[in-house]
Amino acid sequence: MKDTKYLEIIKAPIVTEKSEAIKEQGKYTFLVSEKAKKPEIKEAIEKLFDVHVKSINTLNIKTKKRRVGRYSGLTNRGKKAIVTLAEGETIDLG
Repeated sequence: MKDTKYLEIIKAPIVTEKSEAIKEQGKYTFLVSEKAKKPEIKEAIEKLFDVHVKSINTLNIKTKKRRVGRYSGLTNRGKKAIVTLAEGETIDLG
């Protein structure tokens, strides 16, 4: 029952070239709820993946203008969390 609360906070892992490059340093990137605070994100990561979180950096994703044919609009905004794990711990996202 508690897992649903954590799944609302942690939406999805972000898998890009840049996020794959920082995995070697023990850092993982996640898309999180815009209203989530650092302690909530830390608790959710620790409970869902059974790891120890060393630190968390968050940043807001701004909207960007996009155009498809004659229609223009904006991308969705969001929030990213870069989670640093304790030494020797990993998360299997595969």
